[in-house]
Amino acid sequence: MRIAPVALIAKRELISYFTTPIAYVFLTIFLALNGVFGFYLGNFIARDQADLDAFFQFHPWLYLVLIPALSMRLWAEERRSGSLELLLTLPVSTAECVLGKFLAAWSFTLLALAGTLPMWVTVNYLGQPDNGAIAAAYVGSFLLAGAILAVGCCLSAVTKNQVVAFIATAVVCLAVMLLGFHVVIDTIEGMLPSMLVDVITTQSFFMHFNSIRRGVVSGPDLLFFLTTIVFWLYANVVVIEYKKSD
Repeated sequence: MRIAPVALIAKRELISYFTTPIAYVFLTIFLALNGVFGFYLGNFIARDQADLDAFFQFHPWLYLVLIPALSMRLWAEERRSGSLELLLTLPVSTAECVLGKFLAAWSFTLLALAGTLPMWVTVNYLGQPDNGAIAAAYVGSFLLAGAILAVGCCLSAVTKNQVVAFIATAVVCLAVMLLGFHVVIDTIEGMLPSMLVDVITTQSFFMHFNSIRRGVVSGPDLLFFLTTIVFWLYANVVVIEYKKSD
């Protein structure tokens, strides 16, 4: 794995976002929805608490819609337009292409998150929050976005249809998200051994994100998100290699 080709692909991909309305539309919708959910649905002002819990609790649900919309074009568009073959003829490996595209999209989500920093400034103006907990929540949100994005990258490579890639990513991530909910746990507890139930529920995006959102960036949670990203990126490479020989 060479750093220079990965950086070049990431730069090319990131610049391409801003040559079309995609970047501006995504950023506008992301920031607008964060404001609506945080201030209105989360009752940010009415709660009268110096924290951003009302802001971060909606991020998993926002990402279920917005991140698949961002990832659906990464490989599906390349396959539809026929530029995938041209891209793979360049002196770069498939893994470098996959990592470069992923890092570009993940950097873009970081830019979107950075646009919400005025919320952090606002809560510090209104009170004295635990800034360490808020910083941890931002880390958790960024990792959650990366995990969903890695899933989307892989599923985008499976099909030429962007809509199919969007729906598949949203459904898969929703299913993984719900593994941490009591209704799902109660349902599978009577069907499977308790050890297997514990293994299944620990795969929930929502559970690990909530753990970090509370202000504790633990090793197991970091390891979970990083291994999830690596697994789906590896699957992405396998799919591209298969489609290349198809």
